[in-house]
Amino acid sequence: MNLAKVLQKTFTNMDIISAISSTLLIILLGFILRKKGIFDGKFGKMMTKVVLSVSLPALAFNSFMVPIDEKTLQHGINVLIFGIIIYIVLILVTPLLYLNYSDRDKRTVLSVLTTFGSTTFFGIPIVSAIYGPKGTMYASIFNIGYRIFLYSYAYIVMSGLKMDKKNVKQMFLNPVVLATFLGLILWIIQPYMPQIGGIDPTTKAAVNVAFYRIDVTAPWLFKPLTYLASLSSPLAWLAIGSTLGEISIKDAARNKTSWYYTFMKTVIVPLITFVLLFVLKITNIMPVDLVALATMIIMMATPTAAVVSSYAIGFDREAVMTSNASFLSTLGAVIMIPIWIVIISIVGSAGIF
Repeated sequence: MNLAKVLQKTFTNMDIISAISSTLLIILLGFILRKKGIFDGKFGKMMTKVVLSVSLPALAFNSFMVPIDEKTLQHGINVLIFGIIIYIVLILVTPLLYLNYSDRDKRTVLSVLTTFGSTTFFGIPIVSAIYGPKGTMYASIFNIGYRIFLYSYAYIVMSGLKMDKKNVKQMFLNPVVLATFLGLILWIIQPYMPQIGGIDPTTKAAVNVAFYRIDVTAPWLFKPLTYLASLSSPLAWLAIGSTLGEISIKDAARNKTSWYYTFMKTVIVPLITFVLLFVLKITNIMPVDLVALATMIIMMATPTAAVVSSYAIGFDREAVMTSNASFLSTLGAVIMIPIWIVIISIVGSAGIF
């Protein structure tokens, strides 16, 4: 492998460079507009609601409006299984990363913060921008395991209470999950459904597809969903920048624990993910393609999940530390995710995945 050529190929790939620069510049724009007072304190929360309730469900559903093939289906199943396995691994491993802290409560909170990142709001828009519908589909499948543990294990540990009906409802009945399950089921069963002739919007060739493949059979309906889906990335990035603009950088930077946590969350957790996927690939136990690899590493490099932050604040579990950790991990993710994308591209160019 000629490393120089691989690096040159990576850094001249305009799709990768454009996606990274778009992410950074739009987050920076949101930060500046918040600092100047053009965005008020409600903007980030409002945009978050729009993205989570409208844009991301449309993005998740649309990602499954594609042909199914045996290889992609198998990789999708492997992503689903790995998405459950990785959270079990992290639940067991992350407490070991904080054994040097004598405060048991702090260790517990840091462990949960490290396990659960903002995969939906932060991760999916980036994956979508770089890896398109296939990456979005893998990300949506991967998130099934994430949500199961987020609304069960994380809630129980952070609250000290038993699982309640409210969290069961959040686990299965929020718009993103519903769109994911609906899209996944329709994607899997399409070969067995009544077929209708149409024109593939990408290749412009005549094709036969399941009657509900609205990208072919009802473009008048698919197009509005596409417009809504396309809002997810810029609105999410503006909201992230606006939220960063509300927090004191000096106060957050004084907290050494938050720096250590940020390193664990954006470097060590993705590294653990990569090592596990690499072992599963070379042993052929659970192989995935490069897009699936990239998707899962990006998802695991995301900053603190908003739901976990809400748990910490709501149940008074290291609320100040959590706020500082959330801020610094967001900055860390903005720096590290582009680096991980470059590393993944190098791995892909080397032919490992």
